[in-house]
Amino acid sequence: MAVDSRQMALVAFMQAQNCSNYVGSWRHQGSMTDFLSADYFTRIARTLEDAKFDMAFFDDRLAMPDIYGGSHELAVRHGIRSVKMDPTPVLMAMAMATKNLGLGATYSTTYYQPFHVARLFATMDLMTGGRVAWNVVTSLNDSEAANFGHVQHLEHDLRYDRADEFLEVVSQLWSTWDDDALVLDKTTGTFADPTKVHRTEHAGKFFDVNGTFPVPQSRQGHPVLLQAGSSGRGLAFAGRWAEMVFTVFSSRDAGIHQYQAVRQAVADAGRDPDQVIVAPAVGIITADTPELVAEKRDLLAGLAVPEDSLALLCEVLNVDLSTRPYDEPFTDAELAAMSWQGLRNRVIELSGTANPSVREFVQYSGRGELDVNSTFIGTPEQVADQMEDWFGSCCDGFVVSANSLPGTYEDFARYIVPILQRRGLAKTEYAGSTLRSNLGLPAPADRSGRVIA
Repeated sequence: MAVDSRQMALVAFMQAQNCSNYVGSWRHQGSMTDFLSADYFTRIARTLEDAKFDMAFFDDRLAMPDIYGGSHELAVRHGIRSVKMDPTPVLMAMAMATKNLGLGATYSTTYYQPFHVARLFATMDLMTGGRVAWNVVTSLNDSEAANFGHVQHLEHDLRYDRADEFLEVVSQLWSTWDDDALVLDKTTGTFADPTKVHRTEHAGKFFDVNGTFPVPQSRQGHPVLLQAGSSGRGLAFAGRWAEMVFTVFSSRDAGIHQYQAVRQAVADAGRDPDQVIVAPAVGIITADTPELVAEKRDLLAGLAVPEDSLALLCEVLNVDLSTRPYDEPFTDAELAAMSWQGLRNRVIELSGTANPSVREFVQYSGRGELDVNSTFIGTPEQVADQMEDWFGSCCDGFVVSANSLPGTYEDFARYIVPILQRRGLAKTEYAGSTLRSNLGLPAPADRSGRVIA
């Protein structure tokens, strides 16, 4: 693994919206309600940096969950991710409030263009001193397509074909400027060496790009690449491109299998698996005593509303479930057409049913309800024990998701981090000033294969 073998990569799972990835979180009495302000996010950023988190990462979708019943009514009434701000300005607000915390944002290869994404993330990387990551996604559903003027979403494998070419172009753009191209000699009037600034000429199936990229490299070369491919075509894509892979494990044993599958995909792509970080998303519920833990768990579970799960499942599966019989099994063809195949596979695995129904998707997907299969629950020592048990055997770190904001991150910083630090499993100081240095990731190579200093 890329990080120090004794220390975990720690990432906070963020949303630029009214709730965390647990949509009932906004109903928690302790959750802040000023999510439309920079102060909301900068407070969280300072908590994360004090706890020496490596990064705060923003998940994103490009549409409100409005597939359920063909309407946005339920999403708006229940606050089911009904606010979705662009994560990149939010990221920059957090960056300006911190010095070392890495910041990652999701941007789609399906609905944006390579030049736009390359310039946006390269600029943010410069403005933060090399602390930015891009989470590469292919988007999920027809609602997103409609927002960008398309009739329907691209087919699953075709989205990844486009994403592969998208990354090929972005990689060329990011390596336009050699790291020593800037001269800045006022005496001779030479600003930069034109022999060290390279033109991009790409003609492909999806993109034709012919031009010279106008943004020099940052301290870390280029932004860190994140991806969440977990099966089939997505896993092959992650193996080729990802420097950190986000995933979800249904159990430690399943995690061991998935961890090896990701590492094998990286090796199959001709890359070193030890230079890629695998980090599952986990929830945390902790308190001083078992009694308080149980009380907190019950309170959080009570925030869930059944309709929330249905709305979120419609969003990620790209299927309207509003009129489907609750216990009718999905056919093989219907399962094959679902957008998020990793989630589909997880439900099949956990339910033990090859053709699950809507009821089983609600029960085992973890969408909208408290996902106990991927939540560490217990006293601080017990949670630290669970994390240590997973670390090394099936992951290189964790993406910590919040059940309330800022409560989950404050609890983690106060209770869990000191224990992990005492055990030598979490850093007490940042290793450097860039995200790559703190994650232990190597510098990227330029067009000639030379590693960027």
